[in-house]
Amino acid sequence: MTPTAQSTSSARRVVFPFTAIVGQEEMKLALLLNVIDPKIGGVMIMGDRGTGKSTTIRALADLLPEIPVVANDPFNSDPSDPDLMSDEVRLKLEQGGEIPVDRKKVQMVDLPLGATEDRVCGTIDIEKALSEGVKAFEPGLLAKANRGILYVDEVNLLDDHLVDVLLDSAASGWNTVEREGISIRHPARFVLVGSGNPEEGELRPQLLDRFGMHAEIHTVKEPALRVQIVEQRAEFDQNPLVFLEKYKSEQEALQQKIVNAQNLLSEVKSEYDLRVKISEVCSELDVDGLRGDIVTNRAAKALTAFEGRTEVTVDDIRRVITLCLRHRLRKDPLESIDSGYKVEKAFARIFGVELLDDDAAQKNGVGQKLGVRN
Repeated sequence: MTPTAQSTSSARRVVFPFTAIVGQEEMKLALLLNVIDPKIGGVMIMGDRGTGKSTTIRALADLLPEIPVVANDPFNSDPSDPDLMSDEVRLKLEQGGEIPVDRKKVQMVDLPLGATEDRVCGTIDIEKALSEGVKAFEPGLLAKANRGILYVDEVNLLDDHLVDVLLDSAASGWNTVEREGISIRHPARFVLVGSGNPEEGELRPQLLDRFGMHAEIHTVKEPALRVQIVEQRAEFDQNPLVFLEKYKSEQEALQQKIVNAQNLLSEVKSEYDLRVKISEVCSELDVDGLRGDIVTNRAAKALTAFEGRTEVTVDDIRRVITLCLRHRLRKDPLESIDSGYKVEKAFARIFGVELLDDDAAQKNGVGQKLGVRN
């Protein structure tokens, strides 16, 4: 590590390490898979207050390795991938210009609840454009989030129109701002993470469906685990640097595992028979559209890559299918059956496997079966 990189890392705010977070395996797995394959489409995390949602997401962003970016570019453009660079950088590259490259940590952008559309998408200075004949663009949060993580806390309280804008950008990978006949676009490919408390209202089904995965988290009930979490937090607050050192090797190992998975992803294959069965499950559960099928296939491949393999197995699908489908089921307000259990039941029948016992399929979704194996 260079002296400047060292001073930068020590100047950064100290963040609780991802590998030290106890429990909440479902949320951790969903986040890791989205980082490995951002095309999964983001995660919606719904759960009780004080269950470590924000802590986990910040810890994940801090865990990720530095990425190469075009120096002094407001969009964190990728120096080599045209899909992840701004039009200006691409034009410069086509003309044979030199592209200065820098390295920076993956950005985690917090979207405040009161944010306006201009703040999110960016604004065009019409006066400057008319008087000087240049496209004067003030980038917004979507520009900053390109190739990073965009986190929206209390997403169920955010204006539906803004949620739509975020989901459109996340799906297309581009943000377009138009005003008075002037149009500017820039890359905006990010992992969208929304969190909320179900007590404060649900997200509209058509918006919920646009999130790739849906993790449900609950307060830890076991007293011993609660004590462990409290003691860990106290230890971290008392001396963060010593605590970080304790988890340094685990953090580095997991970081390397993510990088390896990202590189391996394109080689992962899934048998035709397994893909047909995934679609059978979606069909039996009466899932609208094809997003459920697509996301389940992507998530299973990402999990396979995460574990260093190239062939998707039935167990890989079992571990992700509830996360990918539970929020896409039509809800009957009079029905008390948990939608996650419905998905597991349909999966077990179609794939011809045993349904997990009650202990393993308890809250926190398919419990230890979904554990992240560091």
